[in-house]
Amino acid sequence: MSALAAGASELAARRLPDETGGVLSSLSCDSRRAAALRRAGTTGFTLIEVMVALTLSAMVVLLAHQIFSGVVDGVARLNETRARETRTANARRWLIEAFGSLQAGVDSAGPFEGHPTSIGFGCWQRVSEGGLRRSRILLGQAGDGLIAQSASGRIVLADSVARVAFDYLLEPGANTTWAREWLSPVSAPLAVRLRVMYLGAPLRADTLLLVVGGRG
Repeated sequence: MSALAAGASELAARRLPDETGGVLSSLSCDSRRAAALRRAGTTGFTLIEVMVALTLSAMVVLLAHQIFSGVVDGVARLNETRARETRTANARRWLIEAFGSLQAGVDSAGPFEGHPTSIGFGCWQRVSEGGLRRSRILLGQAGDGLIAQSASGRIVLADSVARVAFDYLLEPGANTTWAREWLSPVSAPLAVRLRVMYLGAPLRADTLLLVVGGRG
């Protein structure tokens, strides 16, 4: 019996290291697998991170759109202002040339007819064929525009006009006298004062002093 017991103990002693080693080997494999899973998990993105990234991207796109729209609107306003200034400069140049060449009672020039809101006179005008031609001009408000009408057509000198008014200079100097009307078949005033009031707010008005050629 003692021999059998000794043999069993020796057999158990021989198997114990193998079984212990197998358990330790299994635990080591599980640990490596868990570590690998943890490392794999750290390389991805969570749902919150994805949502934050999408939100930031949307904000960047919206900001870029607003900046682009602001630039486009600014360029459009600049072009509109430039066109308006060019039109105003051309209108003033036309008025200065027309009144500078104004004639009354000479040949076919006709009379000078100055009213509070309109004026008719003869002057020299440039023609497309080249040179100058005497034309009869009717200047006044039509709708919301300041219009110069002649036999060759009409010219819009200003738009968005609320009201126009003309005054006629009788005498210069300290005792300057302005008349509301000037009707004469043979003479013209020294100068004409044109006041243009525009539509919209704030109230805006222009005043032009137009010297009559040969008188001023």
